[in-house]
Amino acid sequence: MINAFTIDVEDYYQVSGFEAGVDRAVWCDFESRVTANTHRLLDLLDDHAVRATFFILGWVAEHHRQLVTEIQRRGHEIGSHSFWHRLVYRQTPAEFREDLRRSRDLLQDLTGTAVEAYRAPSFSITQRSQWALEILVEEGFRVDSSIVPLLHDRYGMPHAPRGPHCLQTPAGPLWEFPPTVARTAGVHLPVGGGGYFRLFPLAWTTFWLAQVQRRDQHPAMFYIHPWEVDPEQPRLSFGGRLARFRHYVHLDHTEAKLRRLLSRFHFDSLSMALAAHRAQARLAEAV
Repeated sequence: MINAFTIDVEDYYQVSGFEAGVDRAVWCDFESRVTANTHRLLDLLDDHAVRATFFILGWVAEHHRQLVTEIQRRGHEIGSHSFWHRLVYRQTPAEFREDLRRSRDLLQDLTGTAVEAYRAPSFSITQRSQWALEILVEEGFRVDSSIVPLLHDRYGMPHAPRGPHCLQTPAGPLWEFPPTVARTAGVHLPVGGGGYFRLFPLAWTTFWLAQVQRRDQHPAMFYIHPWEVDPEQPRLSFGGRLARFRHYVHLDHTEAKLRRLLSRFHFDSLSMALAAHRAQARLAEAV
C-alpha cells in the first residue's frame, strides 16, 4: 500500500506554539535554518527514493525562492501551508482567502505548475472553520490535509473520518486526506508524525501504521517539519512549558527514526497515495 509522506516547510520560530512571543514583523530577525534543514530531508528522501509532498509556507517561499525550485527539481509535489501561518479559525473568510491566494500565486509563479493541495497551519480547519473548505474549492484546490480526527487543544474534529474521503462543499468536491489516527477500544491515537513521532518509540508508530493499513484498509498520512531534524536550533523561551516540551522533545532522535520508518513502509506524494487508494477502491467495488 502506498502511504503519503508530507513535510510542512516552516522555520522553528514560526510554529503556533511560539506565536504569542514571536511577532511576524520580526521573523527576519531570527536565524533562519529552514533551508539547511529542508535539504537534510531532501537528501534523506533521495537516499530512500521517496517522493513527498512539501506544504510550503508562503513567507518561506518568498524569502527562500531557490529552496522551492530545488524541492520541485528533485521531483516532489508542492502544496500550500498558507502564507503567514495564522490559525484558520482566528481569521475571517476574507482574510483566509487573501492569505490563501497570496501563498498559492507565489508558489505557482515559482514552480510554473498548479498548486492544488493545502494544509492549514496547525491543522486548524475545525468545526468552527469548516467554511474554509468551500473557499479552498473556489480557489482551485483539489485536496486538503487539515482535519485531524481527534480532539486536541489547538485542532481536531473527533468524529471526522480517519481515512481519505471526498467532502461535498457548496462549491464542489474536495478530497480530505487526514493525518493518520488509529483507533482502539474507542480511543483515537495520533500516530501520523510530528511531535507524536518524536515522543513515542518508533515501534509505537510502525505498529499502528501497519494496523491502520491492515485493519482499516487505507493508506497512512505521515507529516514532519524541517525543524524536527535540527537538535542544534536556538532554544526559545516563549510559549510556556507545554509548548516548549512539544517543540523540543527528542529532536536528536528524529532523523534516525525517519530513516528506519522510510525503510519499512512504501511512501510517495499525497497525490500518488490518494490516486492509488482511489484506484484500489474502484477495483474493490467492481469485484
